[in-house]
Amino acid sequence: MTWLRAAVFAALFLFCAVRMAVAQDVTLTSHDGKVEISGTLLGFDGEFYRIETQFGELTVDGSGVLCDGPGCPSLTSYVAEIRLSGSSTMADVLMPALIEGFALRNGYNTERQETGGSGFEYRLVDAGSKVSVARFIFHIATTDEGFADLLADEADIVMALREIRPAERQRARDLGLGDMTGINRSRVLALDAMVPVVAQGNPVRAVSVTDLMRAFSGEISNWQELGGPDAPISLHLPDVGSGLAQAVEDRLLAPAKATLSQNVTRHRRSSNLSRAVSADPFALGIASFSEARPARMLTLTGECGFSLSASRRTIKTEDYPLTSPMFLYLPARRLPKIGREFLSYSRGPAAQAVIRRAGFVDQAAERIPVNRQGDRLANAIAAAGPETGLDEIQRLMTVLAPLERLTTSFRFEPGSSRPDAQSRFNIDQLARALEAGAHDAGEFLFVGFSDGDGPAAGNRKIALKRAESVRDAVLSAAETAGLDRVKIGVEAFGEALPMACDDSEWGRQVNRRVEIWVR
Repeated sequence: MTWLRAAVFAALFLFCAVRMAVAQDVTLTSHDGKVEISGTLLGFDGEFYRIETQFGELTVDGSGVLCDGPGCPSLTSYVAEIRLSGSSTMADVLMPALIEGFALRNGYNTERQETGGSGFEYRLVDAGSKVSVARFIFHIATTDEGFADLLADEADIVMALREIRPAERQRARDLGLGDMTGINRSRVLALDAMVPVVAQGNPVRAVSVTDLMRAFSGEISNWQELGGPDAPISLHLPDVGSGLAQAVEDRLLAPAKATLSQNVTRHRRSSNLSRAVSADPFALGIASFSEARPARMLTLTGECGFSLSASRRTIKTEDYPLTSPMFLYLPARRLPKIGREFLSYSRGPAAQAVIRRAGFVDQAAERIPVNRQGDRLANAIAAAGPETGLDEIQRLMTVLAPLERLTTSFRFEPGSSRPDAQSRFNIDQLARALEAGAHDAGEFLFVGFSDGDGPAAGNRKIALKRAESVRDAVLSAAETAGLDRVKIGVEAFGEALPMACDDSEWGRQVNRRVEIWVR
């Protein structure tokens, strides 16, 4: 029996040794031989190894070690791979346009290759040496699938038309991917909006947000109730799981405690939705602003008579209530160097020009002179009353007339003083502009506005506090800015300049804002 036990132990030892040899497929050794780390290679970005060891996941600088084992990558023929998954709206046009712009700027040629089904890839080739340097691999899916791919380590970047949800955020944290809402884990790439669309021949030109909600919940089913012909309404939305469709339910239906009608035609891509709506005179859809054509967009109205249309400027300022930022989400691990360079490029002025040319709304700050504020000033005069009289409107004009409004605005999460996702990005963007000296020798005024719910004096105090909090956040983020070269002030006018009606939550949300006025 002794020999049998010994044979069994020997076999188990050999089995475990073989398993360890298979699992620990690389060994990293320092040049002096004093440090040695073995483990499973998880990734290599051309500079750093990422390996799973008995001590956990480690990232090791490749310049300081020698790699040995079957898993070691080739250092001479290394091609960076960046895997992207998520929104088809972003994958179809926007991301390819940015990759081509990045390649042109950095001396690379691009080669696009379809990979079948729901994917394609861009290969970047050095124009001089003709050597491949990177592959951008796309999985065209939905925002839901993009986050699922990231959590399964099958994607490096998520393309999303909505913010990450709490359950996804917690799951990412549990998997060691970090806080996905952090400034280095998420960013707004461009801006979009949810827009109601109809066929060109449909006589209806505008719809209230309330009636839009009632239509998509099934409460309204005939065009007569919206001022159209006696015909049933055919509803169209993007696929279940797409960020745009989820935003419709979260932001249009949920505030009214309404549920989506079962009689909705779904579309895999927003561009297909717009074409289907344009071909059906009785269709009503909600599409991406960037892909609304060939259908026609409806203007949003309120009971008080104010109206808001989606345009590049109203989306950029978030004055249009159904804005939908386009996000990139990144895990808490290093991307290959060329991937980091691409992300840096995507925030710069050259990329903003590419975003505009591709038909999307960029984030480059623009100035709007006071003489272009006609509709807003007309709304202010129409809304003037006993509490907010013409004397307050005159004070507003005295303060703002010498200045110009920046398209960079700040709004807040519902029921909170925390800036919303786009505004958090705007804080960082504005801080970087101050650090770069873009507003040196100028005047910078943070101006707070409120909704009309409650006493006017109290609303003005609330608006002033919001303006001060945004100012403080920007100045805190602008660590290297020469603030002595900029005149910075704070002002508030409360409910004196409404953007929308106060009879709905979406209208009050639009009116609660902080604007930037400059000279």
